[in-house]
Amino acid sequence: MKKDPINIVTSILFLIFFTSASMAQSDHDVAKQLRDAKQIKPLEMILQQYSKQYPSRILEVELETEHEQFIYEIELLDRQGIVWKLKIDAIKGTLLTKQKDD
Repeated sequence: MKKDPINIVTSILFLIFFTSASMAQSDHDVAKQLRDAKQIKPLEMILQQYSKQYPSRILEVELETEHEQFIYEIELLDRQGIVWKLKIDAIKGTLLTKQKDD
């Protein structure tokens, strides 16, 4: 019986994709592991710390690595409708930058 080469290639690609996808950790899992290991401050603590100073609606939060430093990048919508991007040191909790997002 002759097998169709397209079906074989499709099957191999399918296996590779789902095997690598299941092995990769999500950003959420990585952030949770760092928080549990006390390598970064919990996001809840950071948001509470800055909520009084920057009353707004949270649009997006990312945990990034810049120059071997963990940084929370938080996008906010203030009461005037302006979008702000805060970069906060995820270890110390200090504000690194605040800028209007275009």
